[in-house]
Amino acid sequence: MRVPQGPELIIILVVILVLFGGSKLPGLARSLGQAQNEFKKGLKSTDDETDPPAA
Repeated sequence: MRVPQGPELIIILVVILVLFGGSKLPGLARSLGQAQNEFKKGLKSTDDETDPPAA
């Protein structure tokens, strides 16, 4: 699957703006950022638990 570029990306952003409205977008972006940070923390803690200690 390829990443949308150019006009496709603009259309997607306009649809999101219409669906959620301008006032809810900052909160949505903040929630997505927090979820991404939690996901990264979870991956890092899982890697720390599964890696054997260096000798």
